[in-house]
Amino acid sequence: MPRSASSAANGGNAWQWSRTAETRRVLLSAAREVFCEQGFAEASIAAVVERADSSVGSLYHHFGGKTELFLALWEEHQASHEQNAVAAVAAARSAGAGEDPLDLFIVGARAFLEGSWQRRDLARLFMDGDGPPGFELVRRTRSREWVRQNGVLLGAGIDSVDRLTVAVLTTIIGEAGREIATCSTKRQANKITEAAIVLIRRLGSTRDVT
Repeated sequence: MPRSASSAANGGNAWQWSRTAETRRVLLSAAREVFCEQGFAEASIAAVVERADSSVGSLYHHFGGKTELFLALWEEHQASHEQNAVAAVAAARSAGAGEDPLDLFIVGARAFLEGSWQRRDLARLFMDGDGPPGFELVRRTRSREWVRQNGVLLGAGIDSVDRLTVAVLTTIIGEAGREIATCSTKRQANKITEAAIVLIRRLGSTRDVT
């Protein structure tokens, strides 16, 4: 293929990819609004595509249906939590915060709780139990993986007390996130964050999980 033709093809592919990504973004944004306003059970595909100024065919092409759209929104929300926590821990290390596992765990916890406030509409949506069949299993599976990842960060061993400590610390973050999602002001959210950090530091310091 001539260079000019190849360049044109590559440019066309880039344009098509950009258009596809934008379509997905718009549909997810519309789904977020509709699901948060109406809940999963009451929301309809028609309402989402109308809000997105898109088509039913486009939604099914990109996501497959209402359940898949809901799960894609969930995965995006979870990925944001993880990315924010990882970035916060990396930034703390770069700033010379040290390598104390509990301190780094707290940095990640703060990032998670900040995300719970920033995306409180989604946090409320996913914690109210109104989801597609099988969603509870998806949520429990992700929770177990979250505990495992926190165990790695904390350097926890296979001792049962270490495992319990990690599970309890992870639960504190999750429950604090749920409370933050229901707050009406940032000041209230900050109070819950600080209370959670106090609990984490107190409980985390009672057992050397390193």
